[in-house]
Amino acid sequence: MYIRRVSRKNKNGTTTAYLQLAHNEWDPGSKYAKAKVIYSFGREDEVDRSVLERLVQSISRYLTPEAALQAQNAIGDTAEFLFQSSKRLGGSWMLHQLWKKLGMDAILEKLFSDRNHQSSIERLIFSMVANRALNPSSKLAMEDWVKHDVYLPGITEVHSQQLYRAMDELLEVQSELEHQVYCSVSDLLNLEVDLLYFDTTSSYFEVDPFDAPEDDEFRKAGFSKDKRPDLIQVVIGLAVTREGIPIRSWVWPGNTSDMSVVDEVKKDLVGWRLGRVISVMDRGFSSEDNLRTLQRTGGHYIVGEKMHSGKETTEEAMSRKGRYHHVRDNLQVKDIIVGDGEARKRFVLVYNPKEAERDRIRREQHIEKLQGHMEELKQLGKQAHTKAACRLRSHPTYGKYIRQLKDGTLKLDKQAIRDAAKYDGKYLIRTSDDTLSAEDVALGYKQLVDVEDAFRTLKTTLELRPMFHRLEDRIRSHILISWLALLLVRIVEVKTGQTWAALRKELDRIHLGHFSSINGDVCQSTELTADQRKSFAALGLEPPPRFLEIHSKP
Repeated sequence: MYIRRVSRKNKNGTTTAYLQLAHNEWDPGSKYAKAKVIYSFGREDEVDRSVLERLVQSISRYLTPEAALQAQNAIGDTAEFLFQSSKRLGGSWMLHQLWKKLGMDAILEKLFSDRNHQSSIERLIFSMVANRALNPSSKLAMEDWVKHDVYLPGITEVHSQQLYRAMDELLEVQSELEHQVYCSVSDLLNLEVDLLYFDTTSSYFEVDPFDAPEDDEFRKAGFSKDKRPDLIQVVIGLAVTREGIPIRSWVWPGNTSDMSVVDEVKKDLVGWRLGRVISVMDRGFSSEDNLRTLQRTGGHYIVGEKMHSGKETTEEAMSRKGRYHHVRDNLQVKDIIVGDGEARKRFVLVYNPKEAERDRIRREQHIEKLQGHMEELKQLGKQAHTKAACRLRSHPTYGKYIRQLKDGTLKLDKQAIRDAAKYDGKYLIRTSDDTLSAEDVALGYKQLVDVEDAFRTLKTTLELRPMFHRLEDRIRSHILISWLALLLVRIVEVKTGQTWAALRKELDRIHLGHFSSINGDVCQSTELTADQRKSFAALGLEPPPRFLEIHSKP
């Protein structure tokens, strides 16, 4: 069916055209199709265009948005579009699609199904997670961000008080949420949880410790891994799979030591029935009590051991002779057993030749600078000499290479330099699992860097610090939202092989334009590049359609 234009020539030489609604029918006698007129609109120059517009609009109800828009444009100048505004779309669309694929929306909707709110709590929580991943800001700044800067499916505006209430309610369902999210993510991504990596970090607050309230039992001064001992802080823990996916987070008061949290972490993870789990932890968790805790209920551990700890077993492991076995480039291992029976301990000594060469060069540079400082001492007066000598002896780098003679003279300690060379490019690992090869132990421990990458992303890309919340519940909720954002970000990074910072920059180029005309409004996305389509395909997600919204005016 189509609009047919026919014309005839008048006696005065002019031409008159007529518009007809027609369709072709097969003529068996003539053996070709002939046009059959269904309706005549009359002369072309006298046609009521509003009749054609109504016809197009009625037909458009049964067309795809793209075809409907083309039909509207075919009417002519009455469908002229004005470019009203533009919002960033790519990052929010990818996070929204991944959020749905992981079943996060369904989990939260079920957890909050008995609560009546004007705005969806699930959408408010997603908006905070997306903000943390795309453009970290305060809750007040989010109001303008959601309204003017980014397109978030299912929510067009937020208010800071709504966000704070959603944070409070999120904390009430934290335990169940973490468990359901883990089950959903592990099933969908087929995560391997035989190795779980755990580490802690700290995050500070822009509050002077002396100005903090006396009853603040959560924000405390402690050992700052951010190198900000002048500020109060909290301690954050992460459990990460071998793929680099954070499956759970913890938060403790700022003066909590690493040694004191292992028991709680172990109990929480045992409650999830993960099966056979080997916990991989750094040297800060290698106390005997912690190692016994990790072995409860059939668990095992791979833990870094401090080579300079002074432990008898450690010294014996380091001094044990034997050949290294080449595992791969720049990685050699030596399996060491110390003791018998219940006192038996298994160590793996790892050696990296390239790292050993870097250690040697770095030490030689330090000694060269140290010799320069010691030469300068000879030019100083007595009092100045004494102060400068004390500074050198207490220096964290230079002090270990210095010895003082009876007359107070400082000299290089050549034995200390030789002893330091024995540790170049080496690190010691202890494990309770005899079924793992030395190679698996070494590579498993090496992957602990994934936790460090997660913390780095949490602090830099997601801008966890500094925090400005004062109440303990708000702090916990803030970290929970940051963990959800980190979960999405790390999945994207693992699946695409790109850093989130680089991918976010590329996704920000995908915009949603709002166009309006007398016939209605259209929201159209920019054309996707091949790289952008590749990123969505790597995650198994649908990219944004060309037309997201089309609203016709009656």
